[in-house]
Amino acid sequence: MATVPSIIQTGYHTRSNSFPSRSHPLTSEVDEHLSRLASSESASTSSLLNHKLGRVQDLHDCIEKMLQLPFTQQMLSQEQQRECVDELLNGSLRLLDVCAMAKDALLQVKECTLELQSVLRRKRGATKGFSNEVRKYLTSKKAAKKAILRALKNLKHKENKQSTVANETGSLISLLKEVQAVTLKVVQSLLAFTFGPEKESQMIRWSMITKLLHPKRVSSEGEEQMNEMEIADASLQSLATSKSDMMQIEKVQNELKLSQSCIQDFEEGLEGLFRRLIKVRVNILNTLNH
Repeated sequence: MATVPSIIQTGYHTRSNSFPSRSHPLTSEVDEHLSRLASSESASTSSLLNHKLGRVQDLHDCIEKMLQLPFTQQMLSQEQQRECVDELLNGSLRLLDVCAMAKDALLQVKECTLELQSVLRRKRGATKGFSNEVRKYLTSKKAAKKAILRALKNLKHKENKQSTVANETGSLISLLKEVQAVTLKVVQSLLAFTFGPEKESQMIRWSMITKLLHPKRVSSEGEEQMNEMEIADASLQSLATSKSDMMQIEKVQNELKLSQSCIQDFEEGLEGLFRRLIKVRVNILNTLNH
């Protein structure tokens, strides 16, 4: 079995690996998941993002098993650790809130996408009126994005308020906090993938549309490619601002199907993560109540 180093450098912070489980296989497995998540590139496609979601789920499966070990339960139940454990529980609650918010936002986008697809099918023979429906969809998505950014800003504010509590705690607490940080980052990546980056200028949006309309001009190496959601949004933006024809509408319908498939996969991944977050939280609470 591989030896676990005494100091582990991750993409988030340096963690002392001094608690009694340093030689336990679960510790090595958790560290491997954390290391791969921290070093992996940003998800440019839905398949890469789904892979990250799957790895985060595997990470929480390991954490759940670790929390059932006697020495882990003993450490968490120590009175001097109570304040840190309470902070950990607050963090898990915030993560559950973020996941629930993300699930609601995805559901809203999925419903709007289905409605738009239905409208496109009903008006297949007449392109008049598409612009209003497309604008309605894009406005709904923009409103969902604003709500998400507002919730994430409040979350960051709460985290900053608690960051001064017990900076040097047991390595187990530090490990669990690191898992929460990695999990939040992956969920934020999912939201950015679906709704776009936090700051997106008008110039960037029109650049996306230009890439879509003139693909031969953007074949240079190293240029960032648009993901499935961005392609669908850019096509819809083009449809809403220019005269549409049946070929363009059919193209948009196909891209919306891909977008809908992405959302469905994300929903399933988030649901799996949500269940695992609940299990981890319940394990910690049970340990405190024993």
